[in-house]
Amino acid sequence: MKTVRNIFMALMLVASFVACRDKAAEKRIAELESRLKTLESGNNPTSSSATPVPAVQPAAEEKPAGPLPTLEFEAMEQDLGTVSEGQKVPIMYKFKNTGSAPLIIQNAQPSCGCTDPDWTRDPVPVGGTGFVKAAFDTKGKAGPNTKTITVTANTWPKQVTLKFKANVTAAANNAGPVK
Repeated sequence: MKTVRNIFMALMLVASFVACRDKAAEKRIAELESRLKTLESGNNPTSSSATPVPAVQPAAEEKPAGPLPTLEFEAMEQDLGTVSEGQKVPIMYKFKNTGSAPLIIQNAQPSCGCTDPDWTRDPVPVGGTGFVKAAFDTKGKAGPNTKTITVTANTWPKQVTLKFKANVTAAANNAGPVK
């Protein structure tokens, strides 16, 4: 805590030289000193000099007007069962565009680097079918695993989350006996 205080004091000293008797800067320095004392004493800052930081609200997206495609998956969750560590397990999600406009998948983002996704790159016409597939690399993933793939498309809502789970049995350690 002393290091923080020393750094703060050094910054205040520099600020006071730079301010050249600027009243606004002096007032700000006094406010910061007051807040520092409050923090060092372990009390919650309750002074009115603390400036509240407004929470930033993300802009809510609105549903686009006009005809939209609809992404309808055969299954949104898959259980891969028990697999051995070191395998690359293929996963396939098939879908149909049941909407009223061509469907375009913009991205398929996995929840970790152990999953390598691919998807239908061409626009899928109304009534047409496509896929999102992945390969789950089980190396170093022993135990129960639950992963996701977030698909972003020109649908409403724009994103849908696909899930899969697998129980990965640890690979046998062939190091032999320890001497």
